[in-house]
Amino acid sequence: MASSKVIITCAVTGAIHTPSMSPYLPITAQEIADAAIEAAEAGAAIVHLHARDPQTGKPDQRPEAFAPFLQVIKQRSNCVINITTGGAPTMLVDERVRPAQHFSPEVASLNMGSMNFGLYPMLNRFKTFKHEWEKPYLEGSTDRIFRNTFQDIEYILTTCTENGTRFEIECYDIGHLYTLAHFVERGLIKPPFFVQSVFGLLGGIGPHPEDVMHMKRTADRLFGNDYRWSVLGAGRNQMPIAAMAAAMGGNVRVGLEDSLWSGRGRLAQSNAEQVRTARAIIENLGLEIATPDEARDILQLKGADKVGF
Repeated sequence: MASSKVIITCAVTGAIHTPSMSPYLPITAQEIADAAIEAAEAGAAIVHLHARDPQTGKPDQRPEAFAPFLQVIKQRSNCVINITTGGAPTMLVDERVRPAQHFSPEVASLNMGSMNFGLYPMLNRFKTFKHEWEKPYLEGSTDRIFRNTFQDIEYILTTCTENGTRFEIECYDIGHLYTLAHFVERGLIKPPFFVQSVFGLLGGIGPHPEDVMHMKRTADRLFGNDYRWSVLGAGRNQMPIAAMAAAMGGNVRVGLEDSLWSGRGRLAQSNAEQVRTARAIIENLGLEIATPDEARDILQLKGADKVGF
């Protein structure tokens, strides 16, 4: 039965890590496309996508930055394409929503609350940078709020729902689940909800097993059978939390957006490498991974033929 299978999402580049941190971080449209396709071939049903400036690697939320790799991925893979509306914490909501509004993907991400988003501890590990924007970007996170107000969330919901787009609902803390419940009560978002619980990012809930269980218990109580649960662990927490969630009946997100590593002090050489590791964990638990079409069925998506790219 498809509903019992585990959906692997792969977030291939994101806006957290900077190019100097890893030579394997996809930057150009070609690199992002290749990374997404390789991740799908390794077992990811969904690829979660950001764009970057090909010269500097800086997060770029213009629709024209997304267009080249969206078309390539769609031509070469059946995977579900998920476009970020998070962009980067430095961007305002009208800029962040534009690619999802323009391309009408099957899935778009949606952050459920304003928060401190601390990237500056990475400065303890990485000392030299290739591009001028990188160090100030990380330093600036000491005094930066990632803005996702009720108005912002409603704007993304109403803008993207018109396109039949469903959401990867990113919850970095318990209060974010209650914010989701508020929008459900208002009728602005319909089940099944794809709830992505984020653990271990500075400013959000921690990575302790009790935190993982608390997120799951709270979501179960608020949403019952109306949601599908997925997790991502930041940095070194990636695989331990993936293993715990899979054992608890959840879905899993990996990728170089969330962690650059494939073990202690060892950089992952590709997104596909992390997908293969997660897949091995899932299959060694006696579980099966979902294909893209099974993921579409589980999440009740509109289908790849109804996107705008």
